[in-house]
Amino acid sequence: MADCVFCAIVTGREHAHVVWETDEVVGFLDSRPLFKGHVLLVTRQHVATLTELSDALLAPVLAATRTVAVAMRDSLGAQGSFVAMNNVVSQSVPHLHVHVVPRTKGDGLRGFFWPRTRYDNDADAQAYAERLRRGLAVRPVRD
Repeated sequence: MADCVFCAIVTGREHAHVVWETDEVVGFLDSRPLFKGHVLLVTRQHVATLTELSDALLAPVLAATRTVAVAMRDSLGAQGSFVAMNNVVSQSVPHLHVHVVPRTKGDGLRGFFWPRTRYDNDADAQAYAERLRRGLAVRPVRD
């Protein structure tokens, strides 16, 4: 879709700190993360919501989610992750996206009050993206 910001990121027309790419899925840093290292995983093909996701894309999206969650633990020192997806309600961009957020015990994330943060600057975001890329490069996707 021409006016979809996530489609623009997927095609390179819009800048993002991309950390993961396959034929089906692209992962990039959220520009307003819950915590630094917060990744959005989107389908290359424009799909608006989970209910519209084809069976063929279901496994690649979930595999990418798992892979990024492991990389957050190994590359960012997270103890775990928070994984979420909105469908229509609270979906700020009408393109399917999975939030994968690094978590540590006592990080302050409670219930549904999710204060956003910002990267200090582009170099700070780039440093987080690079750490994740390094972690993802050594982790093959399982068949």
